[in-house]
Amino acid sequence: MSALAAFAVTESNSRGRVHPEPSPGVRSEFQRDRDRIVHCTAFRRLEYKTQVFVNHEGDLFRTRLTHSIEVAQISRSVARTLGLNEDLAEAIALAHDLGHTPFGHAGQDALNSCMKAHGGFEHNLQSLRTVDLLEEHYAAFDGLNLTFETREGILKHCSRARAEQLGELGRRFRDGLQPSLEAQLTNLADEIAYNNHDVDDGLRSGLISLEQLEAVAIFADCRREVEAVWSGLGGRRLIHETIRRMINTMALDLIARTQANIADAGIGCLADVHRASPLVAYSDQLQPRLKELKLFLRDKLYQHYQVLRMTDKARRIVRDLFDAFMSDARLLPPQYQARAQADKPRAIADYIAGMTDRYAMKEHRRLFAVGEIH
Repeated sequence: MSALAAFAVTESNSRGRVHPEPSPGVRSEFQRDRDRIVHCTAFRRLEYKTQVFVNHEGDLFRTRLTHSIEVAQISRSVARTLGLNEDLAEAIALAHDLGHTPFGHAGQDALNSCMKAHGGFEHNLQSLRTVDLLEEHYAAFDGLNLTFETREGILKHCSRARAEQLGELGRRFRDGLQPSLEAQLTNLADEIAYNNHDVDDGLRSGLISLEQLEAVAIFADCRREVEAVWSGLGGRRLIHETIRRMINTMALDLIARTQANIADAGIGCLADVHRASPLVAYSDQLQPRLKELKLFLRDKLYQHYQVLRMTDKARRIVRDLFDAFMSDARLLPPQYQARAQADKPRAIADYIAGMTDRYAMKEHRRLFAVGEIH
């Protein structure tokens, strides 16, 4: 790793772990965080959790796992250019979706609705709960015992009431402070990744077309750049060359605007970052183009009737599972029955949120299909 900027997170200014541990030796503390995330159970489950298309709909569509890897790649590249801690940025990126439900945002919305009277459900809070409590690997503590800075980056947003329950980790939400630049950039790297790979997956699925995307300025401009160099190029090569230019456009704009914001705010140390307004941002010129892309994806892909049919099924599966377990907690696996004695709704939410798409469908069949027992 190259020399870090004075405002980057380092091991010397890190706030450490809840449970002190010996130094990792040849690794940095943030490399240790990354390694624990990659080896945890929740990370492996991401392979079979929906991004937009349910896993069984095709082998080449993004999953939560491949999405997280793409976010990590963008985060590392941007962090390196800005002089930030790329190991921390990578750890946050790999962990940011660990608490996501099966069936993408449809699953989250359904579980949040089920949990409305019991404190609600939000996937980034569940990601934090996963790394702090639910993972069971180490003899000395629950969870993964990640550094404060990685945990801070996982928690993108939080209500004031919930922040009060999170102690020091929730203080920035109570006091109006900002997280590290590594956390800020990973949040926008997430956006860059999903905006672009949703275009790619939408085209691959046939639910959106190149002709429709001509109405989206950033796509149309990047396509023309490709065709100016590679006249007559078509098919997957044209799509890939266009999307890689879109990613590059967004990342370079983000870097330039952020560098200007850091300079304008006179940021000289990590404490300055915490006290400033958000610093990682796009330029005023790019933001309306990104908004246009997001609106296109919402209207033409996320609300496509074939996607809505699957998300409607997903909501019903989640609601049915929740209602069945609330009616009789003895239907839960033994380890969740034990947790349910203290807080039944939250134990059920933990169980459902940890499911993959195919496991949720299989569990639904076990509970509701005649003849399904095992």
